[in-house]
Amino acid sequence: MIKGRPCKCVEVSTSKTGKHGHAKAHIVAIDIFTGKKMEDLCPVSHNLEVPFVKRTEYQVLNADSDTGEVSLLQENGDTKDDLNLPCFIKIGEPTDEDKKIQSELLDEFAKGEKSVFAIVQAACGEEKIVGIKCV
Repeated sequence: MIKGRPCKCVEVSTSKTGKHGHAKAHIVAIDIFTGKKMEDLCPVSHNLEVPFVKRTEYQVLNADSDTGEVSLLQENGDTKDDLNLPCFIKIGEPTDEDKKIQSELLDEFAKGEKSVFAIVQAACGEEKIVGIKCV
């Protein structure tokens, strides 16, 4: 967690103890929802929060390219209607990966040849479609 956002750590470097203070760790990470690069500098003796990230697969029942709404089937048989396509986001701009996942999901769903499953990543009360699987 950097600045309250769940992130994937990509680089950690440490500096030696200086004249004024403790050894510090320079952490570079990527936000798992927005793809933004985040950096933090903190003492190596301090603890950091680590987000609990959960990945779940749901079958796609419906996907609307105009409104961005997606209807998913949960394991217990209920529908999950609170997610949008990856390019319909509240914070920032969609990444190239978001655009690729969205077009692939819509194309495969429109074909109707296979069952389409959305891979949903959840952490810190946020959820996002991060991939698809066709069966």
